[in-house]
Amino acid sequence: MTKIVNHWIGGKTVEGASGNYGPVTDPATGAVTTKVAFASVDEVDAAVRTAKEAFVTWGQSSLAQRTTILFKFRALLDANRDAIAELITAEHGKVHSDALGEVARGLEIVDLACGINVQLKGELSTQVASRVDVAAIRQPLGVVAGITPFNFPAMVPMWMFPLAIACGNTFVLKPSEKDPSASIKIAELLAEAGLPDGVFNVVHGDKVAVDRLLEHPDVKAVSFVGSTPIARYIHTTASANGKRVQALGGAKNHMLVLPDADLDAAADAAVSAAYGSAGERCMAISAVVAVGAIGDELVEKIRERAEKIKIGPGNDPTSEMGPLITKVHRDKVASYVEGAAAEGCEVVLDGTGYTVDGFEDGHWIGISLLDKVPTSAKAYQDEIFGPVLCVLRADTYEEGVALINSSPFGNGTAIFTRDGGAARRFQLEIEAGMVGVNVPIPVPVGYHSFGGWKDSLFGDHHIYGNDGTHFYTRGKVVTTRWPDPSEAPTGVDLGFPRNH
Repeated sequence: MTKIVNHWIGGKTVEGASGNYGPVTDPATGAVTTKVAFASVDEVDAAVRTAKEAFVTWGQSSLAQRTTILFKFRALLDANRDAIAELITAEHGKVHSDALGEVARGLEIVDLACGINVQLKGELSTQVASRVDVAAIRQPLGVVAGITPFNFPAMVPMWMFPLAIACGNTFVLKPSEKDPSASIKIAELLAEAGLPDGVFNVVHGDKVAVDRLLEHPDVKAVSFVGSTPIARYIHTTASANGKRVQALGGAKNHMLVLPDADLDAAADAAVSAAYGSAGERCMAISAVVAVGAIGDELVEKIRERAEKIKIGPGNDPTSEMGPLITKVHRDKVASYVEGAAAEGCEVVLDGTGYTVDGFEDGHWIGISLLDKVPTSAKAYQDEIFGPVLCVLRADTYEEGVALINSSPFGNGTAIFTRDGGAARRFQLEIEAGMVGVNVPIPVPVGYHSFGGWKDSLFGDHHIYGNDGTHFYTRGKVVTTRWPDPSEAPTGVDLGFPRNH
């Protein structure tokens, strides 16, 4: 019998009522294993209504109550790492170690949320005038929503909801319909931790559900991670409806390799950052810029390493890379490699014909490496979101930086060098939100915020860290003046001396 994933509203499973379902496949076999209910407008409204009702109490709850629940949730999440990772592998396809790593990175933000009392301390200035004090406080917004992508079905939601609910908001999550089960497992763990009904809700669906969240008058803020065209749409639509928005878009992350770099370390990093999680991550390195005469040697070192990567089912402990999420996506990724030579690229490795014995119907693609890629090639211009690495050549550091800065994306970037002066110049001159120095995937730890520049971010706030706390709260300033007890009305003696 095919598994059915339903919604989670008001602390319990709610069967889909729209009659619309989407297929969820096992990427390793291509077989449909699950159906996910698609929410109607009425079902989204029910989730938002439930969240709004829960906010009446949750928004006034103590910090101690919130953090006590989050500490319990963290313990449950830690104890269920393997179970969540198995769900991710079954529906996304990534290898088990990658899935475990995803859960671990999500736990970092839960840790941050457990200490939210420090983030919400506020400020006080006393005696700004005679007996006048001014206090700045932060308060929750109300109902907030998260719309999350398929590539990290546990981690990206955890970039959002732990901070949101720790700040006193209630949350409606619309996860990717391609791998929805992890979100329901997380909802069950939150309930087990004692989170009140209605504080965290999950509605599955497609554009109908997304648009209703963007339009609903009771949704005060929207967080999104996904492609740039959708991020732009989310930001435009939600903003037009008066909502606060953080919409993280796509990327074309570059790695600049200078002639003095340790080429073995650079090649290791390029392979890991380009092909890890099958390249399905917005912080993947998809373009290496080789400076000077090192290009041929660097490409050869990358090729040697890439050819050794073992591709297979994510639940096989020997697999280092799994399949892509869907056949449609697999074919799109392959099209960039198949058209690369005609656009002037040198195809060093072509993974488009790769299959796995016994799993011929899986969404397989092998490792692809393109060298001497012109900036006009589609493989360079587009976010491929697959295991395809482009190598470009530059004569000088300045030429390499100019090339990177001309990209419309500005998510993450990295430089590999032994020269501290060059690294310092790079981190100041490069136009990207996250920079790595001899670190290929510079995803910040939980207490620093994640976010890009240019077409990689729409909205003023990055995600998690201090920006996350500010995004899910709004500031209020209270100015107070109390009369001195000595000024009490005549006939009332409070025991204070009248000596001034």
